[in-house]
Amino acid sequence: MSSGIEAVGDVATGALAARAIEPAHGGHGAAGHGKCLNCRTELVGPYCHACGQNSHIHRTIAGFVHDLLHGVFHFEGKIWATLPMLFFRPGDLTRRYVAGERAKFVSPMAMFLFCVFLMFAIVGGLAGEMHTPELSAADKARPLSEIRASMAQNEAQMTQLRAQIREEDKVGRDTSALERKLDDLESDTDHLELALNFVTGGREGKAGTALGFHTGWAALDHGIEAANRNPNLFLYRLQSSAYKYSWLLIPLSTPFVWLLFCWKRQYRFYDHLVFVTFSLTFMLLLVTILTVAGAIGMPAGIIGTVAMVVPPLHIYRQVRGAYRSGRATALLRTGILVMFGFIVLALYLMILLAMGIMH
Repeated sequence: MSSGIEAVGDVATGALAARAIEPAHGGHGAAGHGKCLNCRTELVGPYCHACGQNSHIHRTIAGFVHDLLHGVFHFEGKIWATLPMLFFRPGDLTRRYVAGERAKFVSPMAMFLFCVFLMFAIVGGLAGEMHTPELSAADKARPLSEIRASMAQNEAQMTQLRAQIREEDKVGRDTSALERKLDDLESDTDHLELALNFVTGGREGKAGTALGFHTGWAALDHGIEAANRNPNLFLYRLQSSAYKYSWLLIPLSTPFVWLLFCWKRQYRFYDHLVFVTFSLTFMLLLVTILTVAGAIGMPAGIIGTVAMVVPPLHIYRQVRGAYRSGRATALLRTGILVMFGFIVLALYLMILLAMGIMH
């Protein structure tokens, strides 16, 4: 229940934050008379020509609720013009926005910001909150020797069961009962490792170990040790960092796009920023849609196929439309951009990992 409420709050926050950086146009103001209440300029229309404030100022609860709903659902109506083009004509959207058609479309950064909030709200709401498994008071009070003895007994039984399963497999016998027993033992062993980790204060046990290596760099090794002691907290920090630093994907990706067009002087770095931001926004929306589809029961095979096919196809259409590339050239650049995308994703994950460890 609480995660659902938080998800709604995240979506609303994202929409309002995006709305704050999205320039308004047209709208619901009446013809202005008198002076602007913000800068005292004489009004000649529904909006002040000096500061842009709406001449219609409300002081009612209904007006406040209207502003909230307007910010969340409408983006001044521009989102309904932007979304269809983002999905089906991304190249035209990129080219037209760069060329100066700004009033009718949501800006790339506003769309990206909203979609980041939307994706993390939905994915987080469906996945549920990560938490550290709780131990009972009896588990916390168990003697260390008893925990170690139980773990050793389980390990011996699991070794025996695995050997028995291999032998039964060789002669074609059903091993489902043995595998269930093995699963139960593994689950019990994980629980014992948590208890061992608690009793020894993290000095022993490998329950939920997030990272299992040492670098020789004291500060980094200290972070790795902390991650091993509390892997759920480490994963939570990774999730939070991915949420807060998702904007890093834009500066990481743009230089790679620039490399493909660096000799074409008609395209500026800004143009590539718009291309990258709209492309990343679509990918965020795709992840959100596929997450919801998986939650309502869509087969994993279909989700996997869509995830493999749609991103390259979208990049191809965006390259063709935005840069006026021919089919063969666009196809070649799409392949290169897909490879660049994996490099960017790896760099981004490395940054998140470093942030999680060094926190």
